Amino acid sequence: MYDSFTSQLAGLDLSGFSISPAPFNLNDFPSDDALAQTLGAVWSDLFAMFADTALEADAEDLAWGVVNLFHRAASRKSAQLDRASDEIRVLLTSADGSEVHSSNLEEQTLRAQSAEASMQAFEQMREVAASLYRDETGSSWKPASGSRARHSKNLTSAVIDARDFLRVRRERRHAAHSLEGTAVVFAGGRNRFDSDADAKTYAANIWATLDKVFEAVPDLFLVHGGDSKGADRLAASWAERHEVQQLTFSLDRRLGARAGFKRNEQMLSLDPRYVVAFPGNGVTERLVIQAKKQRVTVVDRRGPLGTKPGGG
Repeated sequence: MYDSFTSQLAGLDLSGFSISPAPFNLNDFPSDDALAQTLGAVWSDLFAMFADTALEADAEDLAWGVVNLFHRAASRKSAQLDRASDEIRVLLTSADGSEVHSSNLEEQTLRAQSAEASMQAFEQMREVAASLYRDETGSSWKPASGSRARHSKNLTSAVIDARDFLRVRRERRHAAHSLEGTAVVFAGGRNRFDSDADAKTYAANIWATLDKVFEAVPDLFLVHGGDSKGADRLAASWAERHEVQQLTFSLDRRLGARAGFKRNEQMLSLDPRYVVAFPGNGVTERLVIQAKKQRVTVVDRRGPLGTKPGGG
């Protein structure tokens, strides 16, 4: 009768072995060109399959899910990085100078570095897929919850000291969620159009207006409500194409009817250079009134199809 696998292991001398993360090298990750070509080909073939079929109407939901696949993978790696960073902090506070402690610290630092490099690779894949989603749907991709922050790709393998690693990690996390530049607030609602031509004219007017504002404020970051439909969606698409940072203020539904007005206050508290206003509801009208009271320049495009009111 054969010994069990457990008993076979027990008879082995494994004292000289340990399990640790495999070494990593940035060259082990796919190149930007490989990502763009491969994901572009997969995307094209996948969605060509749905064209002119009964499933074509579901293609946008599927496209969102493809981007979310990489977003979730990056999020899992981020969680692994957080756990490894926490372990590094614990080890630093309990340093005793022993060889075992030093070995554990080096192992956790390597584990954290590997998780961060993988997270950045998945974020890059997400960004490539998000650009394909934008081209497919005309909308900027965003996750169902949380932020779509992108951390720096430029991880150097020279960072091996645990204290330095934690410092760099803090700086990168802060940079990924911070905005630099001049705030420009964009506002507009959901509109119905009599024809596709009118809808295209409206979209073109939004993009042309933002182009002109961008010329005047080249360091702008765009502030808007983050609505997945209507004017916000078009503005977000413009920002993504121009690699302009975005800050979105979602409605706080707990405030009921006051939610929109509270959001106006929050956006205006950023001291924006301009408020760009397209046709919307009473909340948009109130935003324009408050902006003028605060002496914020209003780029008023609340006329038909996003033109100047009165045609002036």
